[in-house]
Amino acid sequence: MPRRPLPALLAGIPALVLVALAGACTPTIAVDAAPDAANPACAPVMLALPPTLAGDLEKARTTSQATAAWGTGGAAVTLRCGVELPGPSADCQQVESAKGTVDWIVQAGDDGTWRFTTYGRDPAVEVTIPGTVRETHSSSFVADLAQAVGLVEATKTCT
Repeated sequence: MPRRPLPALLAGIPALVLVALAGACTPTIAVDAAPDAANPACAPVMLALPPTLAGDLEKARTTSQATAAWGTGGAAVTLRCGVELPGPSADCQQVESAKGTVDWIVQAGDDGTWRFTTYGRDPAVEVTIPGTVRETHSSSFVADLAQAVGLVEATKTCT
């Protein structure tokens, strides 16, 4: 049987199969949807998220609506739009960047995980940074999310 060159071989494979094969290489991260994930204001946020965080954390596929993840497995930064709106807190911090200012409630978990939840925006967005990521990255990359999160209008600030 004569050998066919790769382009000729690929020409015989339907495009959908090629897309499915390419997508099979992308990791899928299990992220639970937030209670208000169906809020229409989450859609523009999700579409504006960056493809990479912290310079080397690539965006991965997720299992639920209005969620995103960067990294792999247990070392993935996750984002959920439509979480419960937080009340005022002494843990509120303003994070400024060239793309805008976002107020976040920052909570540290016993396991080294940090949780950032937007304050004064409805729907609220939550970003979870596991301890394994914090060991090798600064959490300052949350500023890279300002452009996307800023699409939800701020109605309150930390101060």
